[in-house]
Amino acid sequence: MSIPNVPQFLVHSPKDNVGVVVVEDLKAGTKMSGVVTETDTAIAAKANHDIPVGHKVALADLKKGDTVIKYGEDVGIVTADLKKGDHVHIHNHKTKRW
Repeated sequence: MSIPNVPQFLVHSPKDNVGVVVVEDLKAGTKMSGVVTETDTAIAAKANHDIPVGHKVALADLKKGDTVIKYGEDVGIVTADLKKGDHVHIHNHKTKRW
């Protein structure tokens, strides 16, 4: 059962190109609603994959080598091309430290 007006993902900064899923059992094909917390604005995306709670979702198409922005900060690099709505995690994102 879904609860009206509860976001499925959060985005901290308008600069972010990923959001964080905040609900359990998010399934591929879900039309997700989100909130940009810094500006309290609504955002939407469709999940292309099942995405676990706490994992990232791409908010735009990203190419291999692009920088992942979360909390308005550089949190790593894309290691495989992504489409808006894709699950972003260790299989397609890594730190730039090593």
